[in-house]
Amino acid sequence: MKITVHKVASVTANLNLSKELTIASEIEARPGNVIVVRALREKSVYDTLELDCGRMAHISKDDIIVGALGSRRALRGFCGDVPETIRPGDRLQILNLGGVIGVSVNGNPDLGQPLPVEVLGMVVNGGGRPLNIAQGAIPPADRIDPPAKLILVAGTCMSSGKTRAACEIIQKLTQHGRRLAAVKLTGVACLRDVLNMEDHGARSGFSFQDAGLASTVDVPDLNRVAKGVLSRAAATGMDAIVAELGDGIIGSYGVRTILRDPEIVASARAIVMCANDLVAAWGAMEWMRRENLRIDVMSGPATDTEVGVQYVSRELMVPAVNAKNDPHRLAEIVERLVF
Repeated sequence: MKITVHKVASVTANLNLSKELTIASEIEARPGNVIVVRALREKSVYDTLELDCGRMAHISKDDIIVGALGSRRALRGFCGDVPETIRPGDRLQILNLGGVIGVSVNGNPDLGQPLPVEVLGMVVNGGGRPLNIAQGAIPPADRIDPPAKLILVAGTCMSSGKTRAACEIIQKLTQHGRRLAAVKLTGVACLRDVLNMEDHGARSGFSFQDAGLASTVDVPDLNRVAKGVLSRAAATGMDAIVAELGDGIIGSYGVRTILRDPEIVASARAIVMCANDLVAAWGAMEWMRRENLRIDVMSGPATDTEVGVQYVSRELMVPAVNAKNDPHRLAEIVERLVF
């Protein structure tokens, strides 16, 4: 049947959907499949949806929304999965700002429960086949081709300052005449971080979402997906690629898989680690040491004051630079390592 939707979520951005869609009542419960839902209520917090244009919009009760099935494992957000079966009338939840939809396994003390929605149907093409965000996506690759210089920005968990550090590095190096591409290799689908990096000077931006993933939770061969995205970014001919690894080095989003890939690590001319506090900074150093990996500079909230800067510099013997307080020095360290 035909349906008119009110809001098209950013998780479906690659499909360039219109608001006039065809939906089927038989639903295949597969990650990335596009479904139409109706909002069952409004919320006062975590009440917005990122649209396919990147703009944020409040979700009102009875809004008809198109999103995509996917999983989330957020330490400071919602957790949910794609259920085994889905039928029209089932109740699911919107798991993130980008419109990833699944069945929630828990709420959050600060955000409450995720917004509940009623399933209306699955979006299909003219031939009745399910639409999936993987259609026309960047394919996986066995190597980064052409080769590229990488600046990897990782963190101890979500909200540890990774995107801020990446943006400051991009802005300052761009001011120095460097041409940079931006990518996000892990996380849950949302345009916000890549758009932010582009707003700070990145000439182009790509993410795992462009590879057809609603999230990178438990994705097999995620390093091959990452190499496909990095290859697409490298093909733009930039001087280097700033690659953010969403979520933390410990978690379900596959950061460890990417950091264990020899080619990706060998291509990384600089590795920036963002930590929330001093215990996280120590833990990141120990975790990376056990993985035979280095940290070239530490940033994030752990370096907000001189107390943290001195501890990281003296005890962990790593340069500690706060992206907000001293972005020029952070960029200078990275620039020396990369160029």
